[in-house]
Amino acid sequence: LAKMTSLGSITDENHCDSLYGFVKRQKKLCRKNLEIMDNVKVGARVAIEECQSQFGNRRWNCSTANSKKLFGNVILKQGTREAAFVHAISSAGVAHSVTRACSSGTLQKCGCDRTVRGRSPEGFEWSGCSDNIDYGMAFSKAFVDAREKGKKRKNTGRALMNLHNNEAGRKAVDANMKVECKCHGVSGSCEMRTCWKAMPSFKKVGEILKEKFDGATEVKHQVKGTRNELVPLNPQFKRHTESDLVYMVASPDFCEADKKTGSLGTHGRICNKTSKAIDGCELLCCGRGYRTRIVTIKERCFCKFLWCCYVKCKECTRQIEEHTCL
Repeated sequence: LAKMTSLGSITDENHCDSLYGFVKRQKKLCRKNLEIMDNVKVGARVAIEECQSQFGNRRWNCSTANSKKLFGNVILKQGTREAAFVHAISSAGVAHSVTRACSSGTLQKCGCDRTVRGRSPEGFEWSGCSDNIDYGMAFSKAFVDAREKGKKRKNTGRALMNLHNNEAGRKAVDANMKVECKCHGVSGSCEMRTCWKAMPSFKKVGEILKEKFDGATEVKHQVKGTRNELVPLNPQFKRHTESDLVYMVASPDFCEADKKTGSLGTHGRICNKTSKAIDGCELLCCGRGYRTRIVTIKERCFCKFLWCCYVKCKECTRQIEEHTCL
């Protein structure tokens, strides 16, 4: 879905059946909610872009080299921290995009004129709606979580992990809504005030989930009577909350290319010679060393505002050192 071109639009029910990777319930939701699916597509795309922005300077940089398996087998098959983040950011992307479309009035199925809590004909719960967040969250939950609710996956440790991280992604949006107000009245007297809930920017959501990634809890699957649950692998650690990310498998180091894990390695990656963090040449290049070359770049300079109404700049060149991992 995220790999569809910006010109591609889901306008026919047959499109739903042809999309790669959809399970039966997702295809059903797609057919009954065609007008929403373009917003789901936007949510998936911004999730990938934000993932790449947050991890651009790390060994795993959220690469989408494979056209179908976007993040490689390490994400699709193993319960790593990276898998946790991808599920969270993807769920958040769908919720954020659908909520924004609801709030802007571009969707007929939701809007601020709806005021009754209920269950839609498509089978997901929603309530209206000062900000449409309930509808966006409900659709994300129904659509994104559908992959984990099949008979073969239900109540497995990995399904529970994915469902938990999907919900953590949505909470990163919902819990960071802010009330914004505007005053009305003569000379700004604020005789009347209009207030509404505003969603955080998706950049902010990405930053929150990146912090959750760094502090993610390693868990294991435990069956207690009829209950299936995830508990910390180390019993001395504090139990995770609903907004925390959880993982079940330690991540590879991503230093070398490995088809089994989906790692692309860090050979040829640009590094920061002066940094001691993960983007520094020592850590990013995994101790292999790096190659330095002089690169000439062109940039705008000596810009002036000309009346009226444009900016005129010259083009300058300068040379910089570029460091690349061996």
